[in-house]
Amino acid sequence: MKTISLHTLGCKVNFAETAQLKDKFESMGYKITDFGNKSDIVLINTCSVTNNADVEARKLIRRIKREQPQSFLGVMGCYAQLKPEEVAAIEGVDAVFGQREKFRVPLLLNDMLGAEKTQVNVSCIDELPFDAAITTDNELRTRAFFKMQDGCNYFCSFCTIPFARGNSRSMEFDRIPFHINKIIEAGYKEVVISGINLGDYSAPSGEKFKDVVNMIDMMDVDLRVRISSIEPNLLNDDILHTVKNSKIFCPHFHIPLQSGSPEILRKMKRRYKSDYYKSLIYKIKDNMPDCGIGVDVIVGFPGETDEHFMQTYRLLEELPVSYLHVFTYSERDNTPAVNYSGKIPVNIRKERTAKLRELSALKQKKFYMSQIGKIKTVIPETYLPDEGVWKCWSENYVRVKFHAPADLKKGFHKIKIDTVSGEFAYGEAINS
Repeated sequence: MKTISLHTLGCKVNFAETAQLKDKFESMGYKITDFGNKSDIVLINTCSVTNNADVEARKLIRRIKREQPQSFLGVMGCYAQLKPEEVAAIEGVDAVFGQREKFRVPLLLNDMLGAEKTQVNVSCIDELPFDAAITTDNELRTRAFFKMQDGCNYFCSFCTIPFARGNSRSMEFDRIPFHINKIIEAGYKEVVISGINLGDYSAPSGEKFKDVVNMIDMMDVDLRVRISSIEPNLLNDDILHTVKNSKIFCPHFHIPLQSGSPEILRKMKRRYKSDYYKSLIYKIKDNMPDCGIGVDVIVGFPGETDEHFMQTYRLLEELPVSYLHVFTYSERDNTPAVNYSGKIPVNIRKERTAKLRELSALKQKKFYMSQIGKIKTVIPETYLPDEGVWKCWSENYVRVKFHAPADLKKGFHKIKIDTVSGEFAYGEAINS
């Protein structure tokens, strides 16, 4: 029996896809071993959203080949699709798999093992089919990530995702309940519905993302449902209304902004204006005051002056958002922005990144403090015996610790938040 280990870099969709591959390998008789353990085959599922992602992948590939020189090393994912020749040239890489070939890796491997030359299996990604994927993010199997959309048609000027992932495509609408029920049967208590551009979900039969949200809500399942990142122009009133009145959807949204400057947003080729974004955030908070809201933002985009940056800073400082994911702009080949004038020095990019991350910490603390005295629902995830507490997330995405026995039953528990310290809110269970 051959042993195989898999490792994932990047987004939750990548993690879900790696999990699907693990299932395929197991069904074919392979033995899955933890990444880092000696194995016959090592597969790395890569990201390529930034230059740093490419660098991280190269470092990992070289490290694995040093530690396991006899292992067959395959590389797949976005970096492999975008730059197959570059990946193939890394010493120790035995095979490169593109997005079209990724889910066929278990079938392709047998013919490649023992080959003297690096095998490159990367083809055109026009009209890719949709492949469903589901994974968990912790050993207690409390949270599953369910990919129901892939690819993107937006072509923002800084982004390589359409070239790495292909066109926007979606799962068949009538297959969604089947997968939701399978997640419940497997014992999960939370599912995060995910996609590369999730709000652009468009079923072959014509249903849109609002129909997905409404249909899942009507299932009335013993499960809580969280929506992953969604573009602001696709988060419409129908979705907000359903989430507000739902017993299962979490009051939590992650909504990319990228820049608070109207001029920079135009250069980024984003599909909304900063005034629209601002009104959307206030609409959400007016209707769901305890809703957690995360924001993606990019700093150091070509031509971003100090005033452009301060427009972003002031907007985020004003908005009642809960946390920021701050990205330092990274030049990407084959994107329009790489040729834009006005490149920002790296040291200034880093300074701006640091300022927004400091703001994020302040935003998070303020949001957590606003939850003191309130009763929230949590799902125990990780037990810390030294502290005698469980770590978990509330429905509105507050990181919580609370005292409870180590053998606490997995499921939904009510807690009252008492204090905030560091990156956690602390509470006490109010039900057995």
